[in-house]
Amino acid sequence: MKNERIYKLTTTALMAALSYVVFTFLQIKITLPGGDATSLHLGNAVCVLGALLLGSVYGGLGGAIGMTIGDLFDPVYVIYAPKTFILKFCIGLITGLIAHKFGKISTSTDKKHVFKWTLLAAIGGMLFNVIFDPLFGYFYKRIIIGKPAAEVTLAWNITATSINAVLSVIVSVIIYMALRPALQKSGMLFTIGKKER
Repeated sequence: MKNERIYKLTTTALMAALSYVVFTFLQIKITLPGGDATSLHLGNAVCVLGALLLGSVYGGLGGAIGMTIGDLFDPVYVIYAPKTFILKFCIGLITGLIAHKFGKISTSTDKKHVFKWTLLAAIGGMLFNVIFDPLFGYFYKRIIIGKPAAEVTLAWNITATSINAVLSVIVSVIIYMALRPALQKSGMLFTIGKKER
């Protein structure tokens, strides 16, 4: 593909914008004790989708930048922006690593193989988030921010993160599998792992 690097950067920017919009405007915010909040959203689905389409780094950056901007514009979430960037970038890294390094989904022509590795990659990225988002969030609140009510919000965060993970896996896999044939036909499906010129 001509100008692949430019196309990757613009697609990363598109993923960032999409994750911002989905996270900011399509979330169900749940207010917690102590002025804290958690939410149900599909921002993680965009992060996973970005990693499936663009690979680890570009996909992770798209989701991380979009949701971090969403945090920065929200007075409740603004203090969590650094945590969001790190965790969402890691979702992209893990998803992209599983999908492209192990599953080689961008070069496979076997639909069952692609579906299997797309599903495994999405589950891997979201499993990381289900474990580390509440844990990292707990220590971030306790140690860095000094919120004594971190224990109270932990159960709510685990629940919301788990629901978000299941929804994100389903949505991202469905969208990727639907987009893939059209991208292949148009020559816009990236071959992840090959050397850029």
